[in-house]
Amino acid sequence: MSLLLHLLNFVAPACAVAAWMALVSPVLMRTYPSWRAWRRQFMVNSAIGVGVLLAGLLWFGNDGKVITYAAMVLACASTQWLLTL
Repeated sequence: MSLLLHLLNFVAPACAVAAWMALVSPVLMRTYPSWRAWRRQFMVNSAIGVGVLLAGLLWFGNDGKVITYAAMVLACASTQWLLTL
């Protein structure tokens, strides 16, 4: 049970950033995608975010570094931009 909670807490920032990007991006870009497109954007951004967090964990040896979170936000924002082109 403890391992599951640790894993969920590790993945939570990536999912939160992915949901925020997928929800706010259409309002800022003045495009309104379908539910399927929103779900695809969320899944891709979540996968990219978890990948960056995992890379930061492997690089620094522990999670929770601010530079890793900044890299995650930058990677998710770049991915979201590419998905809305």
